[in-house]
Amino acid sequence: TPAVNTETDEEVVSRLRERFEMLEALTGAAKKGKIRSLIISGPAGVGKSHGVEKRLSKHNVLATLSEQELPYTIIKGAMSPIGLYKALYKYREAGKVVVFDDCDTIFEDTLMLNILKAALDSKAKRTICWNTESRVLDREGIPDRFDFQASAIFLTNIDFETVKSNKLRPHLDALTSRSHYMSCDITTDRERRLRIRQVAEDGLLKDSGLDADSQTQVLDYIDNNFDSLREQSLRTVVKAAELADAFGANWERYARVSLLK
Repeated sequence: TPAVNTETDEEVVSRLRERFEMLEALTGAAKKGKIRSLIISGPAGVGKSHGVEKRLSKHNVLATLSEQELPYTIIKGAMSPIGLYKALYKYREAGKVVVFDDCDTIFEDTLMLNILKAALDSKAKRTICWNTESRVLDREGIPDRFDFQASAIFLTNIDFETVKSNKLRPHLDALTSRSHYMSCDITTDRERRLRIRQVAEDGLLKDSGLDADSQTQVLDYIDNNFDSLREQSLRTVVKAAELADAFGANWERYARVSLLK
């Protein structure tokens, strides 16, 4: 990683733009089945989900026109082992993608980790097994073993390379060895601020109802108050735009109350 204190703002933005363009390209490769697993690590709110969903959503129109189910699913939040097994079964076919967005609890459960290791095995045939009786699977007609041919993408706030837990380390190493691992390369507040502005300027607010001048005012407000924001993320930019659209010239009064610490 370049020494950020020697980079201009333009150089930082260029570096991060290239990194996230690579994220989108890797997502496309996963969709084509060229990559079976991709782990993307980085802080919350900088556009990991935005880049992945942007690439995968290119398939939405075609699926709608052909009245087919979308070839991908995005799973957010907590998940149980049986829920994981069912999701992988439903999206098991080649050409499909299962995206785990902010599901870091799956990395803390040994059973789920073992299911994932089977799903992402480097062998040509990847067989996932459920080795205990399950009324849920019986009721839904899901077999206790199946071959998984799809791809998986993990969006996580965990930096796998720095985890020191003796319990987790072997499992994370096993997942990393089965996956392409990419860090978003954002480690400072400056990089986070510049990345958030870059994504916003690239079209995040195009459907906000604001004209170009108002959008710029929103972004300048985020920049000028960055250290005081409750949450330094793209979601805060969207919230600020909502206030600007709702309250016009007085919106910053409301932003001070709802967006700042």
